[in-house]
Formats: sequence, C-alpha cells, structure tokens
Amino acid sequence: MSGINQSPYLIVGAGIHGLSTAYHLAKMLKSQGKGTGKDILVIDKSAIGAGASGIACGVIRNNYFQPAMRELMAHSVAVWETDPGAFSYHPVGYMQISCESMHEDVASIYAQQKAIGYDSVFIEGSKDCQDYMVNLFHDWQAQGITSVLHEKSGGYANNKKSLEGLASKAEAEGVRIMAGVTVTGFGRDNRGAIQSVETDKGNIHCDYVVVAPGPWVRHMWEMLDLPNTISIKNPDTGAISHDIPMWVYWSLQEGTLGVDPKLQQTNDGQLPPVIHVDSDAVLYSDIDGLLLSDEMWGIYYKPDFNFGGIQGGAAPFVVDKKAEEVAVDPYGPMSPEFIVGDDFSAMWVSALAHCQKRFSGKLPQYKNEPSGGIGAFTPDSFPVFDVFHDNCYLIADSNHGYKMLGVGKLVAEDICGQSSDLLKPFRFSRYIQGKLHPVSNSPFPWS
Repeated sequence: MSGINQSPYLIVGAGIHGLSTAYHLAKMLKSQGKGTGKDILVIDKSAIGAGASGIACGVIRNNYFQPAMRELMAHSVAVWETDPGAFSYHPVGYMQISCESMHEDVASIYAQQKAIGYDSVFIEGSKDCQDYMVNLFHDWQAQGITSVLHEKSGGYANNKKSLEGLASKAEAEGVRIMAGVTVTGFGRDNRGAIQSVETDKGNIHCDYVVVAPGPWVRHMWEMLDLPNTISIKNPDTGAISHDIPMWVYWSLQEGTLGVDPKLQQTNDGQLPPVIHVDSDAVLYSDIDGLLLSDEMWGIYYKPDFNFGGIQGGAAPFVVDKKAEEVAVDPYGPMSPEFIVGDDFSAMWVSALAHCQKRFSGKLPQYKNEPSGGIGAFTPDSFPVFDVFHDNCYLIADSNHGYKMLGVGKLVAEDICGQSSDLLKPFRFSRYIQGKLHPVSNSPFPWS
C-alpha cells in the first residue's frame, strides 16, 4: 500500500457506488473548500468492477412502482446523461410491456412519471399495444399484452467501460484507488465511531468511511456489529414481526444469446429500446412445444455489442446455499448451474421467441457460460442508505445498484451536509417505523 496508513475519507469498494461517491465527494470537498480528491482513498479486494458492477446487465431505467424509487432513478438517469461518452451510456429508452394483472400498477407508474416530468408514453388495450409494438418490430407476437409504457429516457451502459470512465474521472480529481486490499475488520473508538479500517495490508486510519460492498454487504454488516435479524412493523396493522433475516441471497438469472446484435433492430434499422415483458401467457418451449410455465413470468433483453449478442435476463430465485458461505464470497467457487438455473436458457430464449419471431430456433446459439451473479437483498428488497456508528456511511443497494449512478452524488452531498430528501425513504429506521415501500404485482423482487 506504499506506506499509506491514513486517509481522511476511506471508501470500501470500487464498484459503481464506491467510484461515484469518490468522484462526487472530491468535487464537493473542492467546491466547499474543505479538501480535495487527494483526501479520498478507494480500496477494493480485487479490482475496479471485479464484483457485481462489472458483470451487470447495464439497464438504466426509471420504471418503478414505488414513488421513492422512481424519483431516485429519475435523478440517476439525469446523472448518466451528464457524460454519456465517459459512462459508455446508450440512451435508447426502455419499455415495460405487461399483461392485464400489471395494468393498474403500470398506469400508476406513468401517472407519477408525468407528475415528475419524466418523458414517457403509455399505450392501453390489446389492439393499440399490438399496433404500437408492430410499428417498432414487424415480428412482434407476444400474447395477452394490454399495456405498454415506453420511457423515452434511459437505456443501458457497458459495465466495464462505464466503470473505467468513472474511475478516470475520480482520479482526475485526485482520488487514489488501490486494488488488492481486503478489509478484515473495523477499529472503533470509545464512542463507537470508526477510527480505522483493518486490512490484510495493515490498518488505515480515517475520519470517515463509506462502505459500498455490493453483494458482500452481509459480511461487512457483521464486521460492523450490526444485527443479522431485525424487527419490522406492519404499516397497515401496526403489528411487529421479530427475528426477520436482514439479508437474503438471490441468484440473478442473466445470459447472452450469441447472435449478431444487429438481429434486434427496429423496423427503421435503429437500435431499439431495452425491452421488459411481464406476462401471464402460457409459455411453451421453442424447441419441442412442451409447457415451460403456466404462471407469471418476466424477461428483459437488449442487443449489446459489449456482450456480443442479445443480452438480458429473467426473474431470480432464492439461493439455498448457506448464507454464511455466500456472505464471505458471493462470487466464490460456484458452478454455472448454481449461478444460473438449469432451465434458464430454455425459458429465456423461448420467451424471446414468444415475443418476437426472429428469435425462434435460436436456442442452440445461447452462450453456455456463467452469467448473472448473486444479489444480497434486504427484507423488503429495497436499498438501505444510512450512517452507522456516527461516521460510517453504508450503501446497501439490494441489487438495484448499477443503474443508480446518482446515489454516489447524493451520498457525497449527505456527507458534506447537504442532505437530500431522495435518500430519506431508504434509512434503516423505516423497518421498525413501518415506513415500507409499496409492493407491485411484478414477478421481479426489485420492481
């Protein structure tokens, strides 16, 4: 570590949150005359983007049923738009295409997007939805669709390139980034505040620490002596449930169909919006016609030259592996079958074919390689952004992470005394206070 054993601000994790916080904090300190980027050190156990951020699908969207999430995402989309080149951001838009059971939820999303000035178009009714989609894709054939919400902003970004761009912007402000440094504990003073971060390269004394660990959050949570189970108040009845696990691990189902990305273009030859479909239509195998699902299912997909094909995913499932093993190393020695379920490829590609005829017969071209990853989810599947032990800001994104580029800016402002209302609904105290986020009808736990 070149003898570095002290830094006024220490950030743990060189993913999207750690790097964004470092960059924006450096700018804030400079603007307030309180320091420079040289006062900030970012450490990571592996390398920039070595965890969840580096394998993220990269979708950028506002589409959330929860008002607090929607406002937070609108802020993040605006931050992505500040430097599309450096962030490798592709503003192609995003489409939520849904069956009738989602209609009311999506209508609510549209109404509230209008209220905050977020540009989107809402189409209702089977015929109008079909006409709208065929106008984009001549081979659109999804059944049972009764609403389409087309967000004109948003899109996707290339994960590694965006992180490299973000790191370069932080380093240009004087921020130091050190890889290969593993946190082993936290040293605290008599008041309980963090006075040093213990690592395998020695202790680093600090005045303030930001912990942005992605799926390693439970391991860090325990190092900080925070509770593994919590109590949650029911906002409707006032009843309190005790001993609720703070962290649950889900296997994120994502993959790539190894075809020319240009296969997925709009009728006029342009890059299309990111497509997300929630459906209750019976899903049959594109190979042999056998039943795959007669329950609600959901997929998302986009052409992506970075992944080299059509990339996307489906709803995740809860990991059965011991939480202790996953917490220490979520990306440890796991088989591809553990990361992505055995039936994912058949389900996802068949769902693609269900939506667009051009994908029929393409299952043999699915890339049989590890994808997706492991996500650490909170009890309500929404983030926790809060200060613990007086001077430790924890960014626990509950797998909403990569798209939330703007969170680092808000955290930096929070640290510098400019608290934002956008972060208040995500404080840890919401659980015992019963200030929970509303639940949608989506098959995805993060929608």
